[in-house]
This record gives sequence, C-alpha cells and structure tokens, in this order.
Amino acid sequence: MPGAGGAPPGAAATAALGQYQRLDLDQTLAALVADGVLAEADARRVRADVRTTRGRTELHPLVLVANLRLADLRHPDKPLSLEVLTQWLAQRAGLPYLKIDPMKVDVGAVTQVVSHAYAQRYRILPVAVSELQVVFATPEPFDTRWLADLGHILRRDIQRVVASPVDVNRYLAEWWSVQRSIQRARDAKHDLSDGRAILNFEQLVELGKTGEVGADDRHVVHIVDWLLQYAFEQRASDIHLEPRRDTSNIRFRIDGVMHKVFELPTPVMTAVTSRIKILGRMDVAEKRRPQDGRIKTRSAGGREVELRLSSMPTAFGEKMVMRIFDPDIVVKEFRQLGFSPAEEATWRSFVERPHGIVLVTGPTGSGKTTTLYSTLKVLATPDINVCTVEDPIEMVSPEFNQMQVHNAIDLDFAAGVRTLMRQDPDIVMVGEIRDLETAQMAVQASLTGHLVLSTLHTNDAPSALTRLLDLGVPHYLLQSTLAGIVAQRLVRTLCPHCKSEVPLDVQAWAALTHRWPLAPPNPYYGPKGCLECRKTGFLGRTGIYEMLRVTPAIRALIQPDMDLARVTETAHNEGMQPLRASAAAQVARGLTTIQEVLNVLPPTL
Repeated sequence: MPGAGGAPPGAAATAALGQYQRLDLDQTLAALVADGVLAEADARRVRADVRTTRGRTELHPLVLVANLRLADLRHPDKPLSLEVLTQWLAQRAGLPYLKIDPMKVDVGAVTQVVSHAYAQRYRILPVAVSELQVVFATPEPFDTRWLADLGHILRRDIQRVVASPVDVNRYLAEWWSVQRSIQRARDAKHDLSDGRAILNFEQLVELGKTGEVGADDRHVVHIVDWLLQYAFEQRASDIHLEPRRDTSNIRFRIDGVMHKVFELPTPVMTAVTSRIKILGRMDVAEKRRPQDGRIKTRSAGGREVELRLSSMPTAFGEKMVMRIFDPDIVVKEFRQLGFSPAEEATWRSFVERPHGIVLVTGPTGSGKTTTLYSTLKVLATPDINVCTVEDPIEMVSPEFNQMQVHNAIDLDFAAGVRTLMRQDPDIVMVGEIRDLETAQMAVQASLTGHLVLSTLHTNDAPSALTRLLDLGVPHYLLQSTLAGIVAQRLVRTLCPHCKSEVPLDVQAWAALTHRWPLAPPNPYYGPKGCLECRKTGFLGRTGIYEMLRVTPAIRALIQPDMDLARVTETAHNEGMQPLRASAAAQVARGLTTIQEVLNVLPPTL
C-alpha cells in the first residue's frame, strides 16, 4: 500500500496491493500486523471467524476486523473500532480521512455528479461539488480504475478522501433513493396539467379521509419516512418545513440551534406537508387555518416517539413544525436535568409536600416541560392520583390522567382544573397559568389540599410574584398557597469526547459572576470539535436553575405594592442562587462555557 510521506513500516508486507485493486482481507490483516496495530493471534482469529461464518466474505475487510472488537496494540485500553481502522487506512493510503456528516452535504447536487449504478460499482460517494472540483469518499482508496475516466467526463479536479465503508454503503443507498422519490413526486405534480398524474394530490386528500395509503404516493411516503428517521438520528428536537417560492427549506433544531439540512422543490414540499397532515389526522383540505396534530411512530432503534404537529399558513404555503418528544430525552432523572445536589434537595422539598403551588418559569424552549414531566414520573406512584390539563398534551404518558384543552367548546385551563377537582386528584399539573381565572382555580385547588404544578412565562423566579399580582390574584392567597418558584434555562454542554483545557477569560468570568463572588474554575474547558459532536464542540444540553423558596420572610413581602428588588435581595440572603450563579457552577464543573451562558442569559439576569 502506498503511504503518505514514503513507505510505511508494513509496506513490504503489502507490496502486492496497489492501484486498481480492492482491499483483500489477508493482505489487510498483514498490513495491520506489520504496522503494530493488530496482534498476529488476533489476525488468525479474524481469518478463522470468516472461515466458520458463512456469508461474511462480501463484507469489507475493515468491517470484518471491527466486528470482533479486537484490542488496538497502540492503545491497549481501546478496541479497534471501524472509525479507528478507517483512519489507519487513510493514513496508509496517504489520503485525508472524512467522517461523513450528511447535514453538511448538498444531497441534491452530489447525486447529479454520477449515476447511482456507477457510484455503487466502484464504491465511490460524492460528498462535495463545486465548479472546479468534486470530492469523492471511498473505502477503497487503492481502486482507482474510475479516476481518470471520471475526471475526463466531469472536466473538474477530483479529490479523494477515505470514509467508513458502512457510511459509504448507507448513503449510496439513501441519497439516490430519496432524490429519486423527490424527482418522481415533482414529475407527478408537473404531470397534473396533462391529466397523467402519477401522484394526484386531490387523491391524497381522499386517501387521508379513508385512512388508506395507495401505491401511487409511495415516493412521498418514502421522503417522509426518511425525514423522520434522519431527524431522530441527528437528535433533533424540532423539524421545520418552510415553503418558499421555488425551493423550500427543511431545518432541524439540535441542542437549541437551528440547522438547515435539506432543500425540496416547493411542489414536493406541499406533498410532504399533506402526507404529514394525513398522519397527524389533520384536515388536509384546510390550508388557511392553523392546525395542530400528533403522530406516534418509532425510531430506527424501536423506541416509541411522539411528534406534536403545528401548521401555519404563510405566503408560499403551509409551514409545518414537528416537535419531537422522545421519552428517553423528555423524561430524565433529576440529576440528568442538571440539578446540583443542593438544587435537587430544594426541588424535592417543593414537590414532595401534600399541598401548595409550585411554579416553573422561563421562556419557550427553556425545558419547563421536561422538568415537569420528569417530576410527575417520579411522583406518579400507584397510590397517587396525578391529573393534568394541558394545551396541547405534550407527551401521552400511561402514569397520568391527561386532559386536552379545547377552547372551541369552552374547555379552557380554568374549566379543566374545575373538572379535575371533582376527580379526586392528589397532584394537579396545569400546563400554563395564562389568566386570572386559571390562577384562581390553581389557588383554590391548593387551598383544598392538592399539590399544583404549573408554568409561567417570566424571566426569573421573583418576577413570577409580580406576574401573579398583575393578573389579579389577591396577595393573601399567594401568601397562603405558594411553596416555591423555579426559573430555568438550557445551555449547551461541552462534548465530553473532545473538550480541552483553555485559558480562562478573567473579565468574562467576572461579568458572569457579577455581584456573586465565586472562585474561578481551574481548569477551564472550551469546545474543540470532533466526530461525535459533528465538529461543534457541544453535545446535548443541561439546565441552570434559580430556586425561590417562599419562606416566612418572602411571604411578608408579598403585598399589593410589593418591591421586587427587595424580594430578590431577601431571597438571595436566604440562599437563593441566581441563574448566573447556577450557570457559573456548571462552568466550574467543566460542563459548559462562559460564552454559551452569556448567549443564553440576558445581561440583567
């Protein structure tokens, strides 16, 4: 095998491998042994495994080695994974290694470079295309039979990179398949004017009414199925389908950040939206009114996943947003939510009481739903009756009795709470306190011996008191019923696989901990970027919290002319840490960065 910068240590062992040849198992094993990557005994084990296992010879040699999870002699504590082996192969071939990130590939452009049959024949995958060059990924760096011919045909510079054989095979199947479905769906839409529609969208409406899925709409079905599985794999929390004049966008929200991942012709986007509306039992024919729906499906791993749908009419068609509720993500242990031991103890003291009102505050997307559902999962034991009234029901759970608000029939939050009071509840969760009537019903439920959990949209915990007073709740009822208020935000967490120690910006730390002296972190970590986090440096999110315990001193300050600054100062004196202090503690633990926190928290908090 030719290597970068001269012949590698095992060149003699693999001299037979050169141009125009695919990787051979025996010669690959010899090269791994010669390079000090694989033990000779392990190489014999691979050969024996292949001989005794039928149907394995068609697999790529690196896959056969990786499947046995053998030890890497260079790093005895780590196994020889497929990525490690692919990186070794790239170094052997003197080519760059690429971990394919489909979110950074223009699938529509790269699939036009070569035919699927040609790409599959030579196991080459175009991953980037420009006017001057095309980049191909391949797990066969020594098979160059295609190189000269394709360069002559394309009249562009061709660059090669080495990628995992599993990734190349997968995307060779997926990308052309999706593009074919898009093209055929688009052609069907164009053919409507000729009366020769392969996919008739009026028929889709009828299919939605009858609940049948015909063979003619299989292309749109395929696109939707691929889109959902793609979103699950990318850990997206929301899928945005955004129609535009000619080409419409698909964007994912991942760890709170929007990413553009795909483009569809607008007629195809219309078909995709119709298909999703059918799945969500929405009115396909109604395109002028906003609608809500729900889909229950499964991820590739078999987990049951719910999606909440919301459609909105725009200038170029219906915009659809699908919020993904994966039980493995939405429902977490208290410690997984980002609670410190002290915060967990405080939160438990709020919710493990027989009665009172506990409020969770924060803007949309700050994790309030996750906190409440995770808490209710803990509280919903067989001897406790937990009832909720929500708009909409975020995630259907068998442990709760959940009621959906329907304003069209005058079933609002207040009416829902009034009904729940006749259902002998122990714990009541109200989706949101929006008006005086709902607040009064929550107070009434608390006064009659129930624990009430709800949410408010305020920036910090003390502001919730002002908000309730502004709604018109009498101060003496708040004094009697409020148990605790929690304000929260979500910040991205550093990728544990690649975070690295960096110098601390002392001024930024001082700005973060302003008026709240905390020792600077040592060491301090920053983002680097790796394959696991897709080069972003961040992987997942965690919560930061401000917990206001309604003590006798706070109760005495709850008056019609309440001084919010004095309430905040008193709460700090009694142990409430502001959001910035909670965030600084997460920075000190090496979980996030100062800049990430400052991006989430406004200067006043």
